[in-house]
Amino acid sequence: MSEFKYACPVCGQHIKCDSSQSGTVMECPTCFQKITAPRAPAEGSHKFILSGKKVGARPPAPVPSGAESPAPPARPGFPVAALALLVLLATAATIGFLFRDRLFHTSKAQPGPTAAVLATNPAPVEPVVMAPHASDTNWMLNLAKAEIPETQAAGRIHGRDFLAQRAVLQNGTLSLREGSKGPMEFGLTINFSGVAAEVLAGKTINIATNAPVAARVTLHWKADGQVQKETFDTAYALRIEFDMLANNRMAGRLYFCAPDDAMSYVAGNFVAEVRKGKPVKPKPPGGP
Repeated sequence: MSEFKYACPVCGQHIKCDSSQSGTVMECPTCFQKITAPRAPAEGSHKFILSGKKVGARPPAPVPSGAESPAPPARPGFPVAALALLVLLATAATIGFLFRDRLFHTSKAQPGPTAAVLATNPAPVEPVVMAPHASDTNWMLNLAKAEIPETQAAGRIHGRDFLAQRAVLQNGTLSLREGSKGPMEFGLTINFSGVAAEVLAGKTINIATNAPVAARVTLHWKADGQVQKETFDTAYALRIEFDMLANNRMAGRLYFCAPDDAMSYVAGNFVAEVRKGKPVKPKPPGGP
């Protein structure tokens, strides 16, 4: 008697038997199915036959003489395919982790700017308009040679460079000043004796140094924490050209030169905001 092995057709468990047990019913030790042991192989052939038959299953169709016998079913063994799949997944995960920055560069959210970046790239600041440096060549008391530049009114007041940032025409007085709020600390006022803006509109006024009657011009500047003033009634040079009044605005051009030791002057363009003055209350009869 020779021993041989066959496989359980249900679970693939290897079962050992000898030729005397061929055709007998045996129980699989793994799945406990009833199995008919196959016929022992011929002497000298392989002693492992995968042709065990489950009890109750139909016998295989007879193979015609001369035809090739069907290939035996694959032997279930170690799950090589599953192991290969696990190795492939592990390799892919490792590659993804190592090259995650490149793989997900386009979809990764970019971090916000750090404090260091904000410090080196601060928000843009609006440029501060500075007065151009005054020039002694622009100071002249001869109106025939004076020219009004096509720039914002600027010049020099009591030795300091001046830029007219705001212009107001109210109660016949034209004010050109630096700054836009609060009392005037740096600028000049030209008093036309209460003449209405409608009267000045479209007019050109020339006042030479020898004019017997002139508008009163007052310079304002700050020194030692106090606002200083100097007023001129004559001996100065002034040319002022008013445009027409429109939407409570009146544009104009001027050249003013004061006869002071500081060589003060203001020249250029302006757009004055026209304000209505408060009506003057009449004095009661018999009052002071």
